[in-house]
Parts: sequence; structure tokens; C-alpha cells
Amino acid sequence: MDTPPPPTAPTEPTEADVAAFKQQLGRPPRGLRTIAHRCPCGLPDVVETAPRLPDGTPFPTLYYLTCPRAASAIGTLEANGVMREMSERLARDPELADAYRAAHEDYLKRRDEIEELTGFPSAGGMPERVKCLHVLVAHSLAAGPGVNPLGDEALAMLPEWWAKGPCADLCATAEGEGK
Repeated sequence: MDTPPPPTAPTEPTEADVAAFKQQLGRPPRGLRTIAHRCPCGLPDVVETAPRLPDGTPFPTLYYLTCPRAASAIGTLEANGVMREMSERLARDPELADAYRAAHEDYLKRRDEIEELTGFPSAGGMPERVKCLHVLVAHSLAAGPGVNPLGDEALAMLPEWWAKGPCADLCATAEGEGK
């Protein structure tokens, strides 16, 4: 990717955002708090979820990637061994490990400001390993560059997933709901 998408300010979800989410993931949102980042096409690509789902179940994943095109591209990175390579670098590079630990602490701080989930991990394998690039990229998009070094790296490896236009057709969604 030449340039990662710019950070966007979190916004309250609109009905159109919820419709896009449903189309992106094939289900309604659970625990949706805000749209944490918008794709350059304007649709949500990262949502912030509550630390507990409405039924009380703990949900430690604060930032959730919703764009299926971005998720697919990240899946390709994972299949190509990027997580393993990053985890190996963490074990050899103390500066990278310190920066990744700071990302973990940032994630926990942001989640704990909403509700503390004592004893629950942050996400994505932080701070010990890389377990899920989707979470790391979502954190980078929501928090902005420089907060999660491995999320930033993975983000820089992605193609411009928005280049083909929106991943959800809100006109089709509105027509389908009106029937």
C-alpha cells in the first residue's frame, strides 16, 4: 500500500452504518459503541465494541475490523506466515517488544476506560506474540499511526482495499428492507 488510510475521528453509528455492518459481516452488530474508523469510501471499517456484550458476556476485543475486503487481505498475510515472522522478531528485538507491550497497554487502557475486564487479555496475542493481524490492524486504524507497531506494519502491507469502491451496497440494503 502506498499510503494507509488516514485516521478518522470516532463517530456515533448511524442507521446506515448499522446497515453496512450487517452487510459486511452478515449479522447485526453486538455491543456496538462507535465507528472507530471509516474507510476512505466512507463506510465503517473498524467498530469499537463494548467490553461486555448486551447479555453480559465479556468481549475483550475492543476494536473489530468489519470490512470484508480488508479482512480478506489480512487473511492472506496471515496465511503467508506474517504472524510467525512478527512473533519471531518480538523474541529477538527488545525495542520492538517494548513498543508492542506499549500497544498492549494502550489497548487495555482504552478498554478499561469503558469497563475493566480484570484478568482478560487485550487482543491479537499482545503483548507476547502475534495471534491475529485483524485486531492489530483494527487497533492501528482506530488509534492512529505509531500506537501499534505491528499493526502499522501489517497495515502498510495491505493493498488499497477501498480502491474498488464500497464493500457494502447500502442502496440494495435499503431496498431489501423496504420490501
